[in-house]
Amino acid sequence: MTSRNSPVSRATGTAQTAAALLRASPLPALEARILLAHTLGWRRTELITRDDEPLGEPEVLAFHALETRRAAGEPIAQLIGSREFYGLQFEVTPDVLIPRPETELLVETALAAIEGVSAPRVLDLGTGSGAIAIAIASARPDARVWALDRSEHALAVAARNAARLLDPRRAGGTLTLLQSDWYAALNAALSFDAIVSNPPYIAAGDPHLATGDLRFEPRGALTDEADGLSAIRLIVARAREFIAPEGELWVEHGYDQAAAVRAIFVENGFAAVCSRADLAGIERISGGTAQRAVRG
Repeated sequence: MTSRNSPVSRATGTAQTAAALLRASPLPALEARILLAHTLGWRRTELITRDDEPLGEPEVLAFHALETRRAAGEPIAQLIGSREFYGLQFEVTPDVLIPRPETELLVETALAAIEGVSAPRVLDLGTGSGAIAIAIASARPDARVWALDRSEHALAVAARNAARLLDPRRAGGTLTLLQSDWYAALNAALSFDAIVSNPPYIAAGDPHLATGDLRFEPRGALTDEADGLSAIRLIVARAREFIAPEGELWVEHGYDQAAAVRAIFVENGFAAVCSRADLAGIERISGGTAQRAVRG
């Protein structure tokens, strides 16, 4: 017998079920399963173990609404409000970039840079959702981590993520969140063992800005509205004012920008300048070591 609240198919006289909704969905199977599990509040395995359970009309309508939005191109992460990154589940809104697996390389490299440093200080510029800063802070409980962004809305998301994902009793204390246009609001006396950033590096006019998930992400976090390197030039040029001797600076950049970014590091006096490739073999990040701190 079908539930009184279950929508009934006019063609078959049967109630809608998870199995029926997934079969009929125009979305790729994985996307449909993610959206349906989110709608129902089920674990993904329950879509199998409860696949013939009649569903209520509100649930079916809610799923179809998400299905329609996804078909129009809205990112899955924004539709369900979260994305996994470095083993942690981050809240995601249209105010922040969606954390991507390739950016985990930046976290791993930063952790290697502070390995062996007691109570290291780490700075994340343009933190967005806080994914990079929080991942580092979670992996190194003794690290004191600053996370900066010029967007108050992004910082609000980062604050919620930090409160949910970080142990308030961690030795390094809570995440220090600061609204700042790059280094502008930082205390000039601060010195960091590692500085990391995933800045806007897509050139203005790049056709990718008008395709896929990028259409729904904050444009200011994607492009510098110039050649894609202006933010990186600023970050590298001023980094040595805030970096400890032998401290490291690493930035994420575009797939074809590694050589240009390495040149920026060399021009600004960094040593051991190199690029590192992600799992796809793309040179995803570049960085170097500061030989001495410079105070302007």
